[in-house]
Formats: sequence, C-alpha cells, structure tokens
Amino acid sequence: MQGPTLTVPAPAKLNLFLHVTGRRVDGYHTLESLMVLLDFGDTLTFSRREDGGIVLTRPLPGVPVESDLTYRAAQLLKNHAGTTQGATISLAKRIPLGAGLGGGSSDAASVLLALNRLWNLDLSRAELMRIGLQLGADVPFFIFGSNAHVAGIGEVLRPVTLPRLAYLIEVPPVHVATADIFAAPQLKRDTPASGADAFSLGFGRNDLQAAAAGLHSAIATALAALDQADFGKTGRTAYTAARMSGSGSSVFRIIDRGFPESGTGWRAANDGQRDDWKFLQGIHDRSPKSHDAAGTLTGGPTLLSARGLHHHPLREFAAK
Repeated sequence: MQGPTLTVPAPAKLNLFLHVTGRRVDGYHTLESLMVLLDFGDTLTFSRREDGGIVLTRPLPGVPVESDLTYRAAQLLKNHAGTTQGATISLAKRIPLGAGLGGGSSDAASVLLALNRLWNLDLSRAELMRIGLQLGADVPFFIFGSNAHVAGIGEVLRPVTLPRLAYLIEVPPVHVATADIFAAPQLKRDTPASGADAFSLGFGRNDLQAAAAGLHSAIATALAALDQADFGKTGRTAYTAARMSGSGSSVFRIIDRGFPESGTGWRAANDGQRDDWKFLQGIHDRSPKSHDAAGTLTGGPTLLSARGLHHHPLREFAAK
C-alpha cells in the first residue's frame, strides 16, 4: 500500500580546495576542504509504504541494490529509528558517477532528510549527520545545511559564507575510483592545516589532483582545455585556474556568470548565446574523448554550468 509522496533535490558539490593533512592509524585520511553546494543535481521521489519495504524503482546499472547508497541510507535510518514504515524511492540521476561531485553522498543525505520528514521521525541534524557518516565522509556535509569548511574525516564542519559564484565544470569520460587515488604512492599526505576561517578566491589546491592526473591522463587534458579557454571572448571573467574537485574526475573554473543550460537552444538563440555555444564547443573539441579497442569514438566530456547555493534546499527537514 502506497502512502504520501515527496519529491526532493540532491544537489551536487564542489571542493574549492582539498588538502590531505594526515593519515590515522586506522588508515583513514584526514582532510581539510571548502565545500560548496550547487544548483545542479539529482532528484528523488519518495512514497511511503505501509508494508515496511524499501524499494528502488530505478536501480543504478551494475550496482547491486544492497550496495546502492540510497537503499543503504533508507535501511540504516529505518533500523536506527526502529520504524515499521517503508518507502518506494525513485532516483532521477543527473550527477555523473565517479566525478568528484558528491552524487552518491548527496543522494544518501537527501534520503535521510526526506525520510526523516516523510516518516515523521523528527531526528536532529546532529543525529542524522552521525548516521550519514556511516555511509561516507561527504554525507554529513550535505546534511549540515550550508557551505562549509570541512576537516577530520568529514565530520568536523564549520559554516562559511560565500558569494553566489558561477562555475563551469568539465567531466571527462573517465570514472575515478577514490580508493585508487588515496592509495597512490605520490599522494601528498602532510599538508599543514591552514586554519582558514573565510572564503578566498583561488586559495589552496587539491592534493589529490596530481595523483589523479597521473593515473588518468584525461584529467590532465581536461584541466588544460579549461585553462586554455579565453573567457574574455564571451564577455566573462574567469577568477581562477582550472582545478579538480574531490578525487576527480571533474574539473572546474570559477567565473563571474554562467552559461545557458541547453546546447540545442544556443544554436537557435540570439548571437550572444550562439557565441557561448561556439566557445563551449571549442573547449569540448580540445577535451579528452574515449574510444573502444577498434578506435571508434564512444564518449566525450560533459560540460556543466552551475551556480553555488547559500543553503541546502532540505535544511529545514532536520529537527534543530
């Protein structure tokens, strides 16, 4: 039997910088990062079930249901709360997998927040963050509710006020396994904690970038493609050089204003938008492509234009 329905967003994120500050005796790396929420992401729809089941209507291809973060988040919350309620969950996926944009973690966080409301659990933000940390280091950030300076293994968060900047993001056609990056021998693991307490354009670096680019040449090519782009040709200003987000594969530049979303619309729109399309097409042409064993083109980069958010759209779904 199906009950009330709720549809919610799961926003993507960027790491504006990411420093690896150490490694604990249990093998977990300690990090320092500035994480920003984006107005681009996935969408989840929930229907309450009275039979107690957790059902995914659109399981991710190649991912066993028991390993899917949306399923695991719902089951973990159900067990923690001791509720007999269930949910049917439908995921509309837009955030690319393995891109360092936090898609799986954001989905899990939105599951916890949405079911907290749909099931009338009234759990606090701190309690949901503790549950989320069991699912992944980035999950507490999405539950936290705002852009944040993040430390520890992802559990130490401090709110940071950022201007609502625009970002041009490129996702090259390569899936990055986070574990491989953290296991890379060339990874720098001893960056001193910065003590940064405010946003500063271009601050820091991504300590994972060199290792990721060494393992995946497509990331190095994508970084170069963005760095070579002359944003002045579109009347825009790029505030920073290209940088990788998370453990990759996505790379980004911070710019003063975004681009229209629809490439098809640019071709048919006014001259300014056609110029935007030609500019983005130039980045695409310089960017990495993927080919099969016979040399046939199988994929290319994805270009995304997004703006930052001040707060998570579901921040009121947690009790104070």
